[in-house]
Amino acid sequence: MSFDPISLEILWNRLVAITDEAAATLIRTSFSTLVRESLDFACVLLDPRGRGLSQCTVAPPSFIGTLPRTVKALTREFSPETARDGDVIVTNDPWIGTGHLPDLNMAKPIFYRDRLIAYSATVSHLPDIGGRIRSPDAREVYEEGFQIPPWKLFDAGELDEKLVRLLEHNVRVPDRVMGDIWSQLAAHRLMERRLHELLDEQGLSDLEALSEAIVSTSRRAMQQAIREMPNGEYAYSLQTDGFDGTPLTLAATVRVADEHIVADYSGTSPQVGRGLNVVPNYTYAFTTYALKCILAPTLLNNEGCCDPIEVTAPEGCLLNPVYPAAVGARAIMGHFLPTVIFGALAQAFPGRLQAASAGCLWAMQYTGFNRRGERFTNLFFLNGGQGASSDRDGISCISFPGNISNTPIEMIEETPILIERKSFREDSGGSGQFRGGNGQSLVIRVINESPLTVSFLSDRNKIPAPGFAGGHDGALGAVTLNGKPINPKETVIVQPGDVIALNTPGGAGYGEPHLRGRERVTADVASGMVSERLARETYQWASPRVLT
Repeated sequence: MSFDPISLEILWNRLVAITDEAAATLIRTSFSTLVRESLDFACVLLDPRGRGLSQCTVAPPSFIGTLPRTVKALTREFSPETARDGDVIVTNDPWIGTGHLPDLNMAKPIFYRDRLIAYSATVSHLPDIGGRIRSPDAREVYEEGFQIPPWKLFDAGELDEKLVRLLEHNVRVPDRVMGDIWSQLAAHRLMERRLHELLDEQGLSDLEALSEAIVSTSRRAMQQAIREMPNGEYAYSLQTDGFDGTPLTLAATVRVADEHIVADYSGTSPQVGRGLNVVPNYTYAFTTYALKCILAPTLLNNEGCCDPIEVTAPEGCLLNPVYPAAVGARAIMGHFLPTVIFGALAQAFPGRLQAASAGCLWAMQYTGFNRRGERFTNLFFLNGGQGASSDRDGISCISFPGNISNTPIEMIEETPILIERKSFREDSGGSGQFRGGNGQSLVIRVINESPLTVSFLSDRNKIPAPGFAGGHDGALGAVTLNGKPINPKETVIVQPGDVIALNTPGGAGYGEPHLRGRERVTADVASGMVSERLARETYQWASPRVLT
């Protein structure tokens, strides 16, 4: 069967609509703010070979890039030939899944008229997975929580009660954890039902022809985009704060040859004895995401987009660690990868790529006992500034490239902490013809009656986002406890009444500041994003009252 372009576009978007409706189901039924507010999940439909066909539109790039690889790994463990209706396979193995233990990957074979026609897949960041709370200072994956190898949660519709009991016994908040898992299952059942309805409506017996049309169309589009690039090798490297003040290097060489791209991370620092290591799936996901942003940003995501891209990293390096390396804070390093790819390809696309962003998505996780003696745990996110581009300012307080939402104050304060202030960080975005996005300041007072165990995800506290084409660097971030700087990569115990201040870094500027123009600088000052002092010193600006 073949599809004309209009029919293909309609059916392709119908598949996307199915995953979007599944995402809405997951949000509505979830127990944790990680799904409801931060949107830290994904829903995907795949063909029987595990090739990704459609995804929900709110998903993080990391999950979209890893889920097809995860499903392929699960089908190697549980062959499609032995799959039965009602099977549900789960794992949180970092090397098979998304790179750390809190993310539960779930795959369900979908049957139609007694034939396996597709897989539905979800991943959800659970509110807890046991072990230490998520922190960069873990030394081995064993410390980071309960590990679930590829396992059948349901076998032909029969629930594995023993797995449920083991999981409930190993996490701090079992009701919320299991609530989110059942929410994932609800999303799977919806995808199955809607896919059956689509096949009935269209008179199709399976997805084979539609799958091949979608994947091949996307592959050709990506190959065409690569052909328009100049062949050659393009290299770039950057340094990050590291764990203890010793910088870590992320290096990439991008090789372009006709219709094929290889991103090689040789030159990257060796793996470390802390939770900053990034598994290959996560490395692959953020590399392909960056390349798609450059080459085919409007193309709907699916397996074909990634077929012409190969990603390699030496075994034992920071981006391909050997088990049992600690990986819980892999987002700190992984979120820098688009900046590395952009830096390399700036030579091939002069004037088209953005300056460096704040880097990793910042987060604070904490656990303790409330006044009733009940255990609680929570994780919330806050974002820094996006790097400026050659034609626009960076956006303030946005998760790039993570695509995770800031957590609302009202949700954070469900736990015994008080947010005393939340504001933009004036002047934190790098100056330039186009200004980097500002970071934010969050001041938190602990109002619990007993101590809390607290950890952070943060970076760019020592090495700022570098400006581009004459633009200035973004401001450094900072984490303080009672007014004193602390190492945000180490777990701390905070006492009742303690005050934590989180200042996220700014994005870098693009182009010489003197090219910005008085009108835009005046608007910057009026909006509170830029101070009059910085406007005078950097942009040679004078306020209207000074001019009069």
